[in-house]
Amino acid sequence: MYPIFRMLYQLNKHRKAPALAIDGTHISHHICWPHDLDPWMELNNGRTLTLYDLGRLPFSKRIPLGNALKDRQWGMTLAGNTLRYRRRIRMFDRIEMRTRAIGRDARFVYLQQSMWVKGEAASSGIFRAAIVDKNGIVPTDEVVKQMGIPDWNPRMPDWVNAWIAAEAIRVWPPET
Repeated sequence: MYPIFRMLYQLNKHRKAPALAIDGTHISHHICWPHDLDPWMELNNGRTLTLYDLGRLPFSKRIPLGNALKDRQWGMTLAGNTLRYRRRIRMFDRIEMRTRAIGRDARFVYLQQSMWVKGEAASSGIFRAAIVDKNGIVPTDEVVKQMGIPDWNPRMPDWVNAWIAAEAIRVWPPET
């Protein structure tokens, strides 16, 4: 079940947080609760993705994207991600999550998120987000223009470009 109350808590907690520049980092704090665990008593991988939602949503409201989404009645959806796990997150661990935008191409905005426990990186992911309206994906040129930062187009790290290239040659639909 989606943790709607946790999401509302995070949105409320950060509702008066100062605006962030598009290249700023949103920091949020979470706890790994018993219902977040898998049979091996660590944070479930599916719940990890859900908790990353709880960082992206307040982040999008703090950067100029939040107003653009509201003004244009756009939505934001994930179009892909990859995660790397390096440290177990156990019950009642306190998690610091960091969320930041790292670039864009013609269709997607790329975000990096990470979870930290006791000062050590536990997981990190790259997320490809699409801004959508009733007709489909909104080109990012239009999105950044609406955000008031039409020139925002930083050079993405090589590892992100390599991931984008790998995704471009990935077979779709999946072989049966």
